[in-house]
Amino acid sequence: MRLLVQRVTRAAVRVAGTTVGEIGPGALVLAGIARNDTPGLVDRMADRLLGLRYFEDAAGRTNLSIADAGGALMVVSQFTLHADLRRGRRPGFSDAAPPEVAGPLVERFVARLRAAGSHVQTGRFGAAMEVELVNDGPFTLLLDSARDLSG
Repeated sequence: MRLLVQRVTRAAVRVAGTTVGEIGPGALVLAGIARNDTPGLVDRMADRLLGLRYFEDAAGRTNLSIADAGGALMVVSQFTLHADLRRGRRPGFSDAAPPEVAGPLVERFVARLRAAGSHVQTGRFGAAMEVELVNDGPFTLLLDSARDLSG
């Protein structure tokens, strides 16, 4: 699983011109599910995201988590985070989970974030979406379960 986390002052997602999700200050999280990802791994990545401190405290240091900062999350499924660019000019997506696997895992990820008390908005799985954001900083993090989860 890969998460591209962008601290934002606001973000919105539209499908066919209709806004389906919108947040103020917080983070836009693009979530890519890999072919071999499991429910347990998705839970661990949600917990890791919730514990990250990437919001500034009163002293201007990045010491606050999303909950500490009172921010919201916008989660958008993004299978292209698992693009294979090693050969040729066209990306391959064989490492990305198929929709019937990825959809339920993204839903589980969102449910885990909400169960922890986070305000979460989402895009629409499988839809062509317009994602609008104002990156705060800019401050962008990439979490990769293969690299960033121990044990």
